[in-house]
Amino acid sequence: MNRKLLSAALLAFVVVAGAGCGQKPTAAPAPQEQTQEENNPSVNAAEPDQTDDSDAAAGENTPQEDAADPKQPDKQEQKPEREHGQKPEEQHGQKLTIEVYYTDPQELELKKSDKEIHFKKENEKFKEAFKALQESGNGELIPLWGKIELKSLEFKDGAMTLDIHMPDEARLGAGGEQFALDALSQTMFQFKEVQTIELLVDGQQVESLMGHVDLDHPMKRK
Repeated sequence: MNRKLLSAALLAFVVVAGAGCGQKPTAAPAPQEQTQEENNPSVNAAEPDQTDDSDAAAGENTPQEDAADPKQPDKQEQKPEREHGQKPEEQHGQKLTIEVYYTDPQELELKKSDKEIHFKKENEKFKEAFKALQESGNGELIPLWGKIELKSLEFKDGAMTLDIHMPDEARLGAGGEQFALDALSQTMFQFKEVQTIELLVDGQQVESLMGHVDLDHPMKRK
């Protein structure tokens, strides 16, 4: 009887001991993982270092990009260079209101009219003034130079030289010839820089423009 009790006690002890040994391996891995994480701080420390480095790199690049941006508008704001050394007014053109002289339909007197001319170069205004003498745009103002062809016009040092071609149909009577010369001189002498006018017919000096009135060479400002 005592042997049976002793055997039962030993068996119970073995079962309890076996159960206790079986539970120990399951609880052991947790502290081992924590120990590994504590022993490897470099893994966790590397992550903030990378973030700081990337932020620093981004901070260094940002001023460079901002500094480059103001340079771009400067290129757009640069004014275009003048073409062939032209003055600004020569590139865009000028306009000027001048007095131009015509006659009435009966050729009884000179009629003054204000005309606007457009030109780019300064000397071109004289040619535009002559063109204005050739056409009035008004039926009550008769051009005295409408049928006369301007071959060339030069201006230098206050002296204007006009070379014209005059067909037969452009010839006028004595009164019309005088009006034509007066219209030319009064229109051109309104430009203060013009001091003399030399009028040539087909490149030659003539005694009279249309055969009635003497022609001075040159005509001078009065």
